[in-house]
Amino acid sequence: MSLLASGQKIHYTLRIATTMCFIGHGAFGLITKKIWCNYFAVFGIGTEEAYRLMPFVGSVDILLGIIMLVYPMRIIPLWLVFWGLVTATLRPLSGEPFAELIERAGNFGAPLAFLLLSGPGGRGLRGWFTRVSPLAPMTDQAHKNLGLCLRVVIFLLLLGHGWLNILGKRGLIDQYTGLGFTDPVMAAEIVGLLETIAACTVLIRPFRPLLLVLLFWKIGSELLYPHYMIFEWIERGGSYGCLLALWFITTKRSSPYLSLAT
Repeated sequence: MSLLASGQKIHYTLRIATTMCFIGHGAFGLITKKIWCNYFAVFGIGTEEAYRLMPFVGSVDILLGIIMLVYPMRIIPLWLVFWGLVTATLRPLSGEPFAELIERAGNFGAPLAFLLLSGPGGRGLRGWFTRVSPLAPMTDQAHKNLGLCLRVVIFLLLLGHGWLNILGKRGLIDQYTGLGFTDPVMAAEIVGLLETIAACTVLIRPFRPLLLVLLFWKIGSELLYPHYMIFEWIERGGSYGCLLALWFITTKRSSPYLSLAT
């Protein structure tokens, strides 16, 4: 597979994944998800004002996601990297486990990977507002940087999810209970251990069959959220996109860039 063909597939994968992240996240703003009040409280914003601001924040997220889909300028993923990192960081700042932050690495990792794939796009401010072409060839260095970025992002999101399983997050325990496990806590610990091992494996040396298994695992497991299921699933688009993009990279016959030894 040529770098050009590979670059086109990865371009659309990361572009759609980033769009999913921010449309899914924005939908919760329109719904006025109650837990968001905790994140507004980090800035000293009260509950009443938080509920008034949520639809505005959600609308901006959805708008940027749509722009990313139809006219991907570099400035959009640049902002989404920052915003995705900020919103993820608000979780531990509001009292949630640190694992909640790194479990959402796909939210800021997918637009970051898209930026690395797209290149600088010329000098000056104008380059940030030019449309990114999916036909732009991917250099060897861009291929290497992208592979490293994707491995780190996938490592973080798998590690974070595994950590939450080991901590016995209530939502995950409820999922295993609903699936009929007689000992949901033990099930969560086993899943957490397996995800941690998978995270380290992807970081050190990703294997195509493992990436495919993890892709289907994430797509399937994210459907288990009982509340607003479709939006939870859409918001995790960065996780699916990063896994699929790395899988595309590893289809290249000569793949010396995918080992930490390089």
